[in-house]
Amino acid sequence: MKYDEALIAGKLRRWEKYLDNYRLPDWEEIPDLGLYMEQVIVLLKQYLDYMPPELKEEQFITAATINNYVRMRVMPGPEKKRYYRIHIAYLIIICSLKQGMSLALIQKIIPMDISEEEVEKIYCTFTALHSTAAQYFEDQVRLLAGRILDHQDAPDWAVKTPVELIIETAVVGTFARLLAEKLLLLEGHTMEDGDDITIVDKKR
Repeated sequence: MKYDEALIAGKLRRWEKYLDNYRLPDWEEIPDLGLYMEQVIVLLKQYLDYMPPELKEEQFITAATINNYVRMRVMPGPEKKRYYRIHIAYLIIICSLKQGMSLALIQKIIPMDISEEEVEKIYCTFTALHSTAAQYFEDQVRLLAGRILDHQDAPDWAVKTPVELIIETAVVGTFARLLAEKLLLLEGHTMEDGDDITIVDKKR
């Protein structure tokens, strides 16, 4: 694997600048007019613009995937083929999280059959956490890639090459997903649930 370090450094700087100005829409900014499927897909591509084109092309969102989410009861179905604010909020959360979490676990974060007020509360919390996580990750990448970015104060543990950066961030992503899944599976358990907690601990 060969990479141009100047190209990688430039890409990292552009991405950092982009994330500094990126945010998901506020609840009130999401249209509640009743959009058709094609309009929803265009809107989601605008809202989730931070995902690279290659991911959008292969894994992002299509009419078939939206229909599948409805069929699997991951999100509520449209009203007379129209999608409203509540539907789009579900889709923003689902599309944001499905890159690193199964649909079954996403359902635990934003379950079906809850009121619009509850969906709004979950969505607002999610967007705030999304911004915090983006800033945190941006800060960590700046440190991790300090040598590639030619920072004089790069920590000793900073990676030396683009290949090391790719591997390191992939491993971090794996650990982050595992931790999120393990914590979600503890829902409803207490320290008195000895058998269930033991099972979780053995998989740790």
